[in-house]
Amino acid sequence: MAFAGMLHGKILRSPHPHARILSIDTSEALAMGGVHGVITGRDMPVKYGIIPWTPDESPLCVERVRYIGDGVAAVAAVDEDTAIRALEAIHVEYEELAAYLDPHEALEATTGPFIHEPKKEGWNGNITKTVKLEFGAVDELMDSSDVVVEGEYFFEGSTHTPIEPHCAIGHYQGNGKLTVWSATQVPHYLHRELARVLDVDVAEVRVIQPPVGGAFGGKSEPFDLEFCVAKLAMVTGRPVKILYTREEVFYAHRGRHPFHMRYRIGADRDGMLRSVDAKILLDGGAYASFGLVTTYYSGQLLTAPYTMPAYRFDSTRVYTNKPACGPKRGHGSVQPRFAFEVQLDKLAERLAIDPIELRRRNFIGEHTRTVNELRITSNGFLECLDSVERASDWKARFGKLPHGRGLGVAGSTYITGTNYPIYPNEMPQSAVQLQIDRSGRVAVFSGASEIGQGCDSMVAYIAAEELGVPLEHVRVYRGDTDFTPVDLGAYSSRVTFMLGNATIDGSRKLKRKVQEAVAEAWECKSGQVLLAGGWAFLAADTERKMPIREAFNLAEAKFGALGSTGSYNTPKDVHGEYRGGTIGASPAYSFTAHVAEVEVDVETGVVDVVKIWVAHDCGRALNPVLVEGQMEGSAYMG
Repeated sequence: MAFAGMLHGKILRSPHPHARILSIDTSEALAMGGVHGVITGRDMPVKYGIIPWTPDESPLCVERVRYIGDGVAAVAAVDEDTAIRALEAIHVEYEELAAYLDPHEALEATTGPFIHEPKKEGWNGNITKTVKLEFGAVDELMDSSDVVVEGEYFFEGSTHTPIEPHCAIGHYQGNGKLTVWSATQVPHYLHRELARVLDVDVAEVRVIQPPVGGAFGGKSEPFDLEFCVAKLAMVTGRPVKILYTREEVFYAHRGRHPFHMRYRIGADRDGMLRSVDAKILLDGGAYASFGLVTTYYSGQLLTAPYTMPAYRFDSTRVYTNKPACGPKRGHGSVQPRFAFEVQLDKLAERLAIDPIELRRRNFIGEHTRTVNELRITSNGFLECLDSVERASDWKARFGKLPHGRGLGVAGSTYITGTNYPIYPNEMPQSAVQLQIDRSGRVAVFSGASEIGQGCDSMVAYIAAEELGVPLEHVRVYRGDTDFTPVDLGAYSSRVTFMLGNATIDGSRKLKRKVQEAVAEAWECKSGQVLLAGGWAFLAADTERKMPIREAFNLAEAKFGALGSTGSYNTPKDVHGEYRGGTIGASPAYSFTAHVAEVEVDVETGVVDVVKIWVAHDCGRALNPVLVEGQMEGSAYMG
């Protein structure tokens, strides 16, 4: 994307992992030809954060830098080369501070300077969040178990590495309107934070989401470039664009947290779980990001698809002087799931029980509650296990392959959207607006984020099926906060479930009007009118029909202009009433089982994943091709 008169921005980044900023001299850069604006943290000192309880970032650092790559200043110039030269002309004086690179050292620190200021005197400012929750008689049931399995595990962090780097353009008009185009997963949250940090009336901020490409969780919160293009546009009066380099994508990070985990599980002789005890240390990097939620997820999401009478987890997320971690596919659940599934395999080996059979025995069931009181409705986990068992020929091959080659199994569950929005409110989580014109076309306006997962297609399928029009007669308009209703974003596997239900709601409101108008013309009951395939039919006699366009026109003549709104909000009875009980709660859960065939070179330790069999219970697949793509992607991205 490019605009007339557009400037190119660049961000000066810290060479130190931890340091005080003593001074910043931008005069030489400002004096350069072709440079139109330079800003520092003092120009945007308001702190922000995707979680409203942990705002600890500034668009550009004000007093301290906290990792190599932290933004210090930004410039806008006529081209990228000039902007880069301007960065070299900015002089920053630092006082280096001791850096915490190991999470254990960060946790054990007793004196400052900590990475962030302690919230209370005597506290460790390196700690983001500690969560300790216990359900059931953990110690009593552990002590009375027939077998106890212990293990310590480390799960390395990873980043999303989408092909498409982060990019944003800011444009400030003379009438005070600020528009930001951003490759973001969360236009609504970005819209809110831009207004708050820049002290602009929220009604004067517009966020437009162009095609994003890949994201995988890595673009699900505001980033420094979005604030910088906005502020530079306000300073210069011209559009400003910043495109991250690949190196900057790694600085932005927000990838999967490294986890240090210790588990104890107790079971009876039949392999039935009795007690689970977990202690987890999360390496969060320099800022909180989604860390409060991640800390809860590290424990809350482990309690299905297996039943456990007693469960305790003690999770602590610490800051370190590294790029901040955040959400990546399966946010907060992948790391503990790895450790727990290995624990189950150890238990199966100890008791000489087939690993798949052990998992079957501990199946939590459906229409039930987990030990931490999360509501489970339908649950196809057993069918998933059966599918991968058959497909991999498990019974004939498990434990019988040549030395260095073997089969492994794992099960999991994940949320279908968070049950509550990131900031507290009672408004719908997703909404659409629909309108029908006299040509028989349907327009759907949606605030949802299309990041390649197919939400535009999904909305069109639902509207077409409900209103009986050909798919090509549905147009989906989205990604513009000025013209579309609020949707909270593409994260936590929420879009199909929540936006889909909002689309059903809005479509059925229109459908009832059309059915009523046609029924009046045919002198029948509205429930006897069917809409399908571009026609309105009489259910009792499908030879009696009219083109859907005529049906729409009858409805418009009866009711006036045809439009509706649809929305979805989550049920509120799906979690326990305790502090943190809402985190991990979801209106529905998906379930999965995987079998992997792996070959290990016993001399070098090199691992080759030969084949993976995957089965998912995802509810009803509205677009099977896209669902298969999601399943394959989940395997590739761990």
